[in-house]
Amino acid sequence: MAESFEAEERPARAVALSYDERDALGGLAPRVVANGQGAVAEAIIARAREFGIPVHESRELVAALMNFDLDQRIPPALYVGVAEVLTWVYRMEQKMAPALVGTAARGQS
Repeated sequence: MAESFEAEERPARAVALSYDERDALGGLAPRVVANGQGAVAEAIIARAREFGIPVHESRELVAALMNFDLDQRIPPALYVGVAEVLTWVYRMEQKMAPALVGTAARGQS
């Protein structure tokens, strides 16, 4: 998740969340695995893109998540906002899946 601004406004901020099947099955909330602003935020975003991880922009949610420590689970008050982002990520992955399957079938990576 990222927040971007014009250069003169304020530095970019980014938060990375982790949520996997084990978390879901265990009834656990997503957790903050990275956060930062300025150059750190830019590095988080670049790393996500490098690994094909979708980057979603939401100023309000990023601002709220910046208040949490690394490895901290998100609180119930943010479940709806984070669920919307996770739904968006799931849809993006579904759109990308056919292209990845086609590439793998042709023997390309």
